[in-house]
Amino acid sequence: MATTGKDPPLEVTEADTVAAAVLGCAGVARMHAGGIPPVATYLPGRRVAGVRLTDSAIEVAVVARPGVRVPTLDTEVRAALAPLARGRAVDVHVADIDMEG
Repeated sequence: MATTGKDPPLEVTEADTVAAAVLGCAGVARMHAGGIPPVATYLPGRRVAGVRLTDSAIEVAVVARPGVRVPTLDTEVRAALAPLARGRAVDVHVADIDMEG
């Protein structure tokens, strides 16, 4: 369970676990929820930006660190999500490059 100060503990969901795995990748600066429709998982009172889960796929949208090659980032994210995919396709969308980082 995650906590946010004075708020009650939040349940850690599969979307949270996916986001944490992606954020653990060296080439990822942050998750990205932009797009139409947005890439996000909506939960009671909050959303997990950059993660969309279906029965057949895990879709993630990320902002890459400067200098990271997209194919390298794709491979890194797919490897991080492989244990969580359970037969689902993994779609990686590089939405932006963090030029301020």
